[in-house]
Amino acid sequence: MPADGAGQYELDLSQAANGLLRVQLAGTWHMADGLPSADPLRGALGRLNGSRRVAFEAGRVKSWDSALVTFVLQLLALSQEADAAVDLGGLPEGLRRLVALATAVPERKDAARTARHLPLVPAIGRWAINFAGGVSETLDFLGQFMTAFGRFLRGQASFRRSDFLLYAQECGAQALPIVTVISILLGLILAFVGAVQLKQFGADVYVANLVVVAMSREMAAVMTAIVLAGRTGAAYAAQIGAMQGNEEIDALTTLGISPVEFLVLPRMLALVLMTPLLCIYSNLMGLIGGYAVAMGMLNVTGPAYLHQTINAAHLSDFTIGIAKSAVFGTIIAFAGCLKGIKSGRSAASVGDAATAAVVAGILYIIISDGIFAVILNFLGI
Repeated sequence: MPADGAGQYELDLSQAANGLLRVQLAGTWHMADGLPSADPLRGALGRLNGSRRVAFEAGRVKSWDSALVTFVLQLLALSQEADAAVDLGGLPEGLRRLVALATAVPERKDAARTARHLPLVPAIGRWAINFAGGVSETLDFLGQFMTAFGRFLRGQASFRRSDFLLYAQECGAQALPIVTVISILLGLILAFVGAVQLKQFGADVYVANLVVVAMSREMAAVMTAIVLAGRTGAAYAAQIGAMQGNEEIDALTTLGISPVEFLVLPRMLALVLMTPLLCIYSNLMGLIGGYAVAMGMLNVTGPAYLHQTINAAHLSDFTIGIAKSAVFGTIIAFAGCLKGIKSGRSAASVGDAATAAVVAGILYIIISDGIFAVILNFLGI
């Protein structure tokens, strides 16, 4: 009987004596043409009497792909259910080898991964165990870094000074373009938002106060840190994570060289040094952005705007912002290097470490900035 549908394959089922079912295949069997329904096969196997046997005849098959393999495997499964023996001698040799490979090792029923939903209390317990493990790893890494930093202060740290200069260039000079763009736009936004409100009261000139105070105390440090977390923190995690996967860190340990001293310490020193400098540069770019909005939208002359900026700027505001940026730089470097050191040895683990470094860095930046705000408010600064 011809197969269902408009495909180019042909399938005939004929029952012979002694419970023999001949499966005659012809034409082209391609996956694009679909497969015949299994109902006629199941019915023919059910009508067999005596010693049930199935034999293939595929001499008229012109071409085939995985469609024919799928059909034969489907018939083998139905024959096994009907307790019928199958003779594959009439099939092409290549098809017989593929069928033998497919049936060599049966699929384990429990091999498929199944979603497992823990009850609430075990889930909380597992989260607590993972959290405690993460805290333990963080404290262990912090202790190793403090030991390495102590050796650095004594002039005994084992890292190359050329590496430190390279990292300083990567996280400092090479970050200037993105910091420039973001800082200027940030100054534009602050000035524009302030101008919309202050215009209503004829206090256009006080836009200068808003821009200089917001940039110097908060925005320059925070935005520079966020840029570095996405740019440099992720790079640190990926670089050290790749070394972990290539067993370079194990090689350093075997040679008696501390990976924290050789890899982490120069990166952290470079970022802690460069972040305050980038914060100062971000302050300047933000003031330029605010000046551009004042000249374009407000009835404020250039000298008046500059005079108001100088009167509103206080050294304490800039000092607070620069101090924050140094802390943020430490946090970014610490998070990136920690995630890289604790990374797995696969390519996917490197990507996960870079992602975790960015998320952790930004989260810790916001948390620490909130802590700064509370402390400064308590001190009245």
